[in-house]
Amino acid sequence: MADCDADPSVMVWAKRYTHNPIQFENQLREVLPRLAYVQQIAAQYDVAGEFVLLPWVESQFQPVAARRRQPAGMWQIMPITAGAMGLRVDGHYDGRLDVPAAAHAVMKLLKQYHDQFHDWRVADYAYNAGEFSVRKLIRKHGMPGDDPVIPEWPVRKVTRAHLTKLLAIACVVREPGRFHVSLPTLPDEQQLVQVKITHSMPITRAADHAGMSVNTLKGLNAAFRSDMIDAGAASYLLLPASRAEQFRNALLVQPSMGLAAPQGHGTAAITAVSVPSKTTTPRKTHTVRRGDSLWQIARNYSVNVSELQRWNHLRGQTLKLGQVLRVSDTN
Repeated sequence: MADCDADPSVMVWAKRYTHNPIQFENQLREVLPRLAYVQQIAAQYDVAGEFVLLPWVESQFQPVAARRRQPAGMWQIMPITAGAMGLRVDGHYDGRLDVPAAAHAVMKLLKQYHDQFHDWRVADYAYNAGEFSVRKLIRKHGMPGDDPVIPEWPVRKVTRAHLTKLLAIACVVREPGRFHVSLPTLPDEQQLVQVKITHSMPITRAADHAGMSVNTLKGLNAAFRSDMIDAGAASYLLLPASRAEQFRNALLVQPSMGLAAPQGHGTAAITAVSVPSKTTTPRKTHTVRRGDSLWQIARNYSVNVSELQRWNHLRGQTLKLGQVLRVSDTN
């Protein structure tokens, strides 16, 4: 979008972010694995690069825990919005804190906004204030011109500030020397990767498999609200690349042994078995729940949307509550 000098308020916020250069660099270094992961997702949807930094504006990339009817996750998504985006939110799992699922959902939404409004500034307003509010503004005032960069629409201060802050942090990343800061680089071993899981397990066991502390693993996979990794909610864990191979190898050595979910968890207990893991029967169907989308179901079962449509003779992406879908090509 615009450069650093497009509006005085952008420079004000850019200087505010970097008033303590060492602190800013340390904060950026801490969140860089998440930032780099989001960058990969944004590229898949051809979303403007500034929006990779949107979680900095919302939460400084922190997995903000859910509170009743309050926004959560590093994207600060409201519960009702999460449902519309196809993110599952319940007592055991909160998709707003699932970095891969939420990043895909947000980037898909931003792309939809840009396809509608053809202006990334308006897409940001829609993300903050809602699509209905933006459509109302367009009907009354028309689309904003290229200048000024912060549209002169009668929006709330928080909505105007949201765009200003996004442009400001993008300004810092674009011209770090101007603010006397250095941008950290991310070693390959710290890159975040998705690792497929085939069964639920206690988070302590998952951490042991990966050679990580429980708190570190939970921080990267904060969507799981209990002490269990629920494979029925998400079929993957997010791990640093340096830990992924160790985790995969540990799963091969100890396949699904004695992983019963605690009482009241809501996940079906997995019975300890002595037979090889290759004899375990994979889940073949999925019953559509409130908030499900075809895209999210495909991700959860590591298949393509086109495959789901073909296996279930679906012409579009409309689903019905209680509908039973085949999620495997095997009988």
